[in-house]
Amino acid sequence: MRLEKAKLVFRKDWLEIKRNWQVILPIVIVPLMISVFIPVILTLIPNVVSGSEADLGGFVPLVQNLPLSVQDQLAGMTELQVMIYVMAIYFFAPFFLIIPLMTSSVIASDSFAGEKERKTIEGLLATPISDSELLFGKMLVSFIPSMLVTIVSFVVYTAIFDVLSFGLFNGMLLLPNLDWILLIFGLAPTVALASIGLTVIISAKVKGFKEAQQISVILLLPILGLVFGQISGALIFGPLVIAVLAALFVALDFVVFRIGVKMFKREEILAQLA
Repeated sequence: MRLEKAKLVFRKDWLEIKRNWQVILPIVIVPLMISVFIPVILTLIPNVVSGSEADLGGFVPLVQNLPLSVQDQLAGMTELQVMIYVMAIYFFAPFFLIIPLMTSSVIASDSFAGEKERKTIEGLLATPISDSELLFGKMLVSFIPSMLVTIVSFVVYTAIFDVLSFGLFNGMLLLPNLDWILLIFGLAPTVALASIGLTVIISAKVKGFKEAQQISVILLLPILGLVFGQISGALIFGPLVIAVLAALFVALDFVVFRIGVKMFKREEILAQLA
């Protein structure tokens, strides 16, 4: 596979996306609003709940399954501090796996389905480029913006939470820690690539953008399973769990890409247009 050819596909699509603010604004603004809104709300909790009123209630299973080193650290905190710590560091962490999926789904759904609707697919399929180069270029143009948005959202979340919670935790800076760094730079890219690969395959098979986007929503279900696993305490995103999941998703990325290349039939796509 020639990367230069895949980069040509990326540049062509990226120029079109940059001009389309109706696509860019939602995928940038929504994650950034979430990254600002969550830490602000968390650090406002002490203003509405006193230490004696803090109730760990639903967080008990999550706290009980945390590593012993973290539980030792929590033992020296008030219940209010434990509540905010658990929510900021563990409860909302898996949401940052959803951000790259949300941001990439629009672009990936448009990859081939949009070309069909704009009547530009014939020219694209006629270019002297292999199927693997074409698919990889289409995946890149979804992957790079989605990871940029995810990393910027992570930086914003970290900065706001550390600044606003600095006094509450007696000068401790809780983020970023190793778990979050592995989550954002290790697991999130592999999860995003698997989702993007499947969405691009769907986009090549269906007739329109909306159909591709509706089907791709199903791909969120396994990730929502991981989110609820962490929230319920059944699965804690520690370094080992994140490393194992990242390795599994790397293998899945290769499988999805190989299946995508095998399923990509230019004749079938052209036949849909007839």
